[in-house]
Amino acid sequence: MNEKPFFVDGIASGSSLACTAEQLDALEEMVLDTLEAFLPAAVELRHRIHSDPRLGGDEFDTRDEILRALRMPGAQFIHEGFVLRVGDANGPSIAIRSELDALPIQERSEVPWRSQRANVAHLCGHDVHMAALVAVTRALDSIKIPVPLLAVFQPREETMPSGAQDFVDDPTLLEHEIHAMIGVHLQPAIPDGSISAAAGAINAAADNFDILVNGTPAHGAYPHLGHDTVLAAAAIVQSLQQVVARRVDPMNPAVITVGRISGGDSHNAIPSEVLLQGTIRSYSLSDRKLIHGLVRTIGYSTAEAYGCTADVQISVGEPVLRNNAELAVELTAQLRSNHFVESAPVRSCGADDFAFFSVHMPSLMVFAGTGDGDPHSPGLHHPQFAPADTSVRQVARVMMLAYFAACRTLLA
Repeated sequence: MNEKPFFVDGIASGSSLACTAEQLDALEEMVLDTLEAFLPAAVELRHRIHSDPRLGGDEFDTRDEILRALRMPGAQFIHEGFVLRVGDANGPSIAIRSELDALPIQERSEVPWRSQRANVAHLCGHDVHMAALVAVTRALDSIKIPVPLLAVFQPREETMPSGAQDFVDDPTLLEHEIHAMIGVHLQPAIPDGSISAAAGAINAAADNFDILVNGTPAHGAYPHLGHDTVLAAAAIVQSLQQVVARRVDPMNPAVITVGRISGGDSHNAIPSEVLLQGTIRSYSLSDRKLIHGLVRTIGYSTAEAYGCTADVQISVGEPVLRNNAELAVELTAQLRSNHFVESAPVRSCGADDFAFFSVHMPSLMVFAGTGDGDPHSPGLHHPQFAPADTSVRQVARVMMLAYFAACRTLLA
């Protein structure tokens, strides 16, 4: 078998080339060293983004901050986000995705660069992900790379409509012939320095439901003159809990949670309507369809049993997030050889719109640990979640190693 030539010195930056496995190993080692020079600026960027966060749908200022930090031409805008290609303009690429949006929560951390916006904060690690991807992009742009990189800065991960779904529906993304889509997410549930890149399903499909119960209002002292929407709503909440317990195979993860009950204005009045809102999580398509049907049946039938009516709306959200097995095996081996510790596989009924990418192209979501061993430490979405700046380096290194792992699967 003929080996294709490989050169580093004397070649203009940003071009793509073919190389042997040994040469790819050497290039990876060199790039990891090169990456270190871009990390101080990335940490400063992380502070600026964290202190001035933006909610989903309003990430334009965050996007512009990233573009200034990249100092590179060629960005292609998709809604509030953008993609930037490094390397050859043609042929397959390897994409790495970061999220732009913050959460509608008041930050309570004590870091000097905490959010200066009321009730808006980066409490899910997106500030770290963005800063890390900027460092990786700049480092890869400074040298010859074997496969083009597509840096994906995606809006609206935390809200609907999904930014990832908008990206996969846009022809701009698909024209880059993406061989692999990589995501890296901080995860305080596993120890600092550890990773999880498990193959197969790792996050659940996520759907929301709204059940509006309508009845006949009455004085609280004369309930027989009305149809009690509060009582009907309470019965619906209770009945929904038997769906997973008695209708779904116990070996299949699934969850139904009612997160909001709203109705009534007085201690002594039966309201005309009560609103229930909740979430459905599932790992299989058959369970997803079953649960949707049962939520509707329970809403309609239970309300009727109490003399009320119900309007049931189900909003279909993210699909199951499935990690590509080949990418998972290759990256896990590379991470172990670079002093990361493989944790127990992280799988949950959480959801991430990265799942939309996994439906359309080989994808891999990697969890990077930030846990300190204390189960009471702030977790994702906690008002005090503010991981140390060392997490920027950790995520950047995982992204870089993931890029090279994807290169190996493409060039094999």
